[in-house]
Amino acid sequence: MAAQRKTSRYVVPVAVAGIAAATIGLVPALAASGDPDLPEITAQQLIEKIAASDTQTLSGTFKVSTDLGLPAFDGLLGGIAGGAAGGEGSADPSAQLTKLVSGTHTLKIAADGPERQKLTLLDGKEQYSLVHNGDEVWAYDSRSNEVFHEKGVEGPGEAPEKELPASPQQLADEVLKAAGDTTSLTVGGTAKVAGRDAYRLVIEPKQQGSTVDSVTIAVDAATGTPLKFTLDSTSGGKPVVDAGFTKVDFGKPAASEFDFTVPKGAKVTEGADIEKSHEDAGKDLEKEFGDLGLGGGLGGGLGGDEGEMNVIGEGWTAIARFDSGAPAPKTDEAPKEVQGFLDSFGEKVSGKFGSGTVFKTKIVNALMTEDGTVYVGAVTPQALVDAADAAR
Repeated sequence: MAAQRKTSRYVVPVAVAGIAAATIGLVPALAASGDPDLPEITAQQLIEKIAASDTQTLSGTFKVSTDLGLPAFDGLLGGIAGGAAGGEGSADPSAQLTKLVSGTHTLKIAADGPERQKLTLLDGKEQYSLVHNGDEVWAYDSRSNEVFHEKGVEGPGEAPEKELPASPQQLADEVLKAAGDTTSLTVGGTAKVAGRDAYRLVIEPKQQGSTVDSVTIAVDAATGTPLKFTLDSTSGGKPVVDAGFTKVDFGKPAASEFDFTVPKGAKVTEGADIEKSHEDAGKDLEKEFGDLGLGGGLGGGLGGDEGEMNVIGEGWTAIARFDSGAPAPKTDEAPKEVQGFLDSFGEKVSGKFGSGTVFKTKIVNALMTEDGTVYVGAVTPQALVDAADAAR
């Protein structure tokens, strides 16, 4: 598990660049006045165009906004991530990139094939840079003047299957692979994204009970490269994920773009040294939530020894069921800050299965019964209750 975590963590430079590039088409506000007049194309032809795309080089700027419908939890999760990495200002990617799960951020990226990528997260006057060059990863946090370094990193081409997508193409492929008889695929017109003509591929569930309203991918008309990605929830409001390029260039970035020099006076931390900090932080997290009944869920239900995960249903309404190995969390016994966080998005429910708590976001919901059985999926709370009832 440690090796797997290590690999996935350092594929992040490529993965985030890929996600960003693929999500470009998600931001309608970036469209220029008037949609482009392009030749008609079917959904199947557009999918084939994406599959045939082989974009290896690009650079640009994009904006990504994430709204999971959660209460503010920067202090809670940020403290956990910061503790694992050695502090909030740490240059460790696993701490810094948690910022992308909420709020709006501007990033700059550059990619030259599978061996070289660079991502810069801009935050006011401060910035965080992540560079993958060959078998090395460098990261620099200007706020703390700290550097993170790891050598011997697997490139995305060598990473095991099921890792995070390493390019916009792979991200789109993963979405399209999941499309089957339960999915509607249509072309929803055209758009202007970062000054380029694009088609809009709209992906919608046919099933009732999913929290996903639609996924929209804006596809570059010339290259077939996904430029934008929008994930909308049936609850309405702002998109869950809304990301898009404001500038993009498919030319090859200069080799010097991926060079890294340690800034004067910066503290350098090696990945091998920080790995133990992550493991210790994981143990502390288990201890922190143990009294809430969440410790077993974190360690067992997500791949631990308490029992295998079973999948109920298929397609957009699939529900994962597993035994957390612990009773339901007792939020009234939790620390004040944790109690407030859990209560703000938890709702008590009951049924034939007994009683439990549903923890809700705009997309993923989870039901934890009193005996510690967990049901989770991109489905409505009622669908989780129905699944729990049917299991009795």
